[in-house]
Amino acid sequence: MSYTEEWVTARARDAYERGRASFDVRPERTALLVIDMQDEFVRPGWSPYWVPAATRTAPRLRRLVEACRTVSVPVIWTIFDDTHLGLDRPNALRYLPHADTDWRRPGPAEVWAPMGRRPDEALVRKPSYGAFYDTPLDTMLRNLGRDTVIVTGTLTNYCCGTTARQAYERGYKVVFGADVTATDDESRQEPELAVLRKGFALVLTAEEIAERLTTADAAPTASADRVGTR
Repeated sequence: MSYTEEWVTARARDAYERGRASFDVRPERTALLVIDMQDEFVRPGWSPYWVPAATRTAPRLRRLVEACRTVSVPVIWTIFDDTHLGLDRPNALRYLPHADTDWRRPGPAEVWAPMGRRPDEALVRKPSYGAFYDTPLDTMLRNLGRDTVIVTGTLTNYCCGTTARQAYERGYKVVFGADVTATDDESRQEPELAVLRKGFALVLTAEEIAERLTTADAAPTASADRVGTR
């Protein structure tokens, strides 16, 4: 077969737009990562880094958090914070447009209170975009026996997208929340989802994620019931 330019382009476009990873999402193997739903990004008008789309997605993400708790999927929260006096932060950040404001956190960063983080849920304070960079997240997930992560939060094309790529590179199955992630320019949302969909993650809506977790959680019970009636 001769692979024409039109054929390979159409194949790539289809994967970007409609591709679906083929792995199952099992609650006993999965953890939910809630990335950086903190005051400076989600609390309206509080900082120049406010992401209005993240505020709008917060109620939907809160419902997904509750759905995960119901099927015993651990919820791990992350915060982009000033850790170790900034000495563990990538040095080049200071030169990038992301740092073009004099605004500083008045204290340690915190999860936005309306998200309802519980004290018994782990909180990872991270120095850069990806949640695996210089943090104990990989060790935590392996200690929990989890090989699948659901990535949610903000920003889609920075901290969430970087975390998804880092998880993929570490051998995790990655589920990426299409409507429970948000970025500061909403025109950037779908282009990032397209790249993740083709090469890094199973991209699903919150409703689809909850349905897969609930269905998978119920399946063993249903099987056991059938066995017991024979």
